[in-house]
Amino acid sequence: MDLMSALVLYVVIWVLIFFIVLPVRVQTQDELDHIVPGTHASAPVHHHLRKKALLVTLIACLVWALACGLIISDWVTLRDIDVFGRMDRES
Repeated sequence: MDLMSALVLYVVIWVLIFFIVLPVRVQTQDELDHIVPGTHASAPVHHHLRKKALLVTLIACLVWALACGLIISDWVTLRDIDVFGRMDRES
């Protein structure tokens, strides 16, 4: 795996985990009973984005290291996950 592939893999993992963590612990205007006129009641008041970004960075580093380890070690190859047998037909 070259450097650019590793970087793209990290960014994809980071974004996926960020979208998973994004709705966690969000406090909306409706929950706090303080709805600003002209806004939706479900608009977030406290979203904790900085804490979430740091947490996601740590989790993504661990998941990325595991994924890179599997890819570099050849423990899991394309032939292992080829469920339709396409790799056998090409040879």
